[in-house]
Amino acid sequence: MNWDHLQYFLALAKDGRLVVAARSLGVNHTTVSRRIQALEREMGVQLFIRNNLGFELTEAGVQLQDIAHKVERQIHGINKNNYAENTEVTGTVRVGATEGFGTYVIGPILHRLSKRYTRISIDLLSLPRIVNLSRREADIAITLQRPTRGPYIVTKLRDYELKLYASKEYLESNPEITTRSDLDKQTFISYVDDLLFSKELSYLDEICKPKQISFRSTSIQSQLQAARSGLGVAILPSFMVAPDSSLQLVLPKEIEVIRSFWMIMPNEYKKIERMNLVWDCIKREASI
Repeated sequence: MNWDHLQYFLALAKDGRLVVAARSLGVNHTTVSRRIQALEREMGVQLFIRNNLGFELTEAGVQLQDIAHKVERQIHGINKNNYAENTEVTGTVRVGATEGFGTYVIGPILHRLSKRYTRISIDLLSLPRIVNLSRREADIAITLQRPTRGPYIVTKLRDYELKLYASKEYLESNPEITTRSDLDKQTFISYVDDLLFSKELSYLDEICKPKQISFRSTSIQSQLQAARSGLGVAILPSFMVAPDSSLQLVLPKEIEVIRSFWMIMPNEYKKIERMNLVWDCIKREASI
C-alpha cells in the first residue's frame, strides 16, 4: 500500500473536510480527493461517506484509521533515522516547469522537500515557456510534450484536465450558456496564438469559434486574473481554479480537455544523489 495515500487519509479522517485537510498538508483539495479515491480503489472499499458536515468514516475507514496511526508512528521513526543519514546530501538542483503547474503543484512539493533536506538548495523556474535542458537552463524539466530524442530519462507524471470557467459577473451580463453552440456567442480569454510555446496549448479551436477574444496573454496566471475580473470565458487547468470560489464552471459535463505532463532529466544526472532525491520526490507526489 502507498504510504502517501495513508497520509491523506489520516488528514481527512482528522479534519473531516477536504479544504482543511488540504491546508494542513500544504496541497490543493483536489489532490486530497484524488488520493482518497486512489486508496479506495486500491483497497476495494469505501472509506468515507460525504454528508452536510463533511466526510465521515465508514466502518472500514475506522478500522483503517487504527492501522494507519500505527503505520504512521513506525514511518516517522524510520524517517527520523533516514533524515540523520541524509543530512550530508548537498548541492543545488534546478527544476523547470510550466508556469501554472510549477506554481500550484511543484512549488509546494519542493517547499516540503527543502524543509527536510536543509543542505540542498532548490531553484524552481516556473515559466510560460519550455525550459531548455540542452542549454543547461535546468537539471530537471517538466514539460507538456514527451521528447522524441536525446540522452534523457523520461517519465510521465500525470494527466491533467482543463475546463471552461467564467466569473459570476460575466455570466450574468452575457448570453446564457446552456449548450456547446452557445459558446460561439461568448467572449473568450486565450493565449497569444503566434507565441504558443507548445502545440498542446492550442485547444480553443477544439472547443468553439468564439465571436471575440477580449484578452490574450502568454501567461496562464494573467488569464486566470482576467477571468476573475469578468473579461470573458477562459480555458484553465482545474488544479489552478479548484480553490477559487470567484469562478464558476461552464458546461462541465460537455467540455473537458486532457493534457499530460512529462518529467525529463539528462541520463548523466542519474548518478547524482541530490538529483535522484528531487526526481523521486516529484514523481511520487505529483503523479496523482
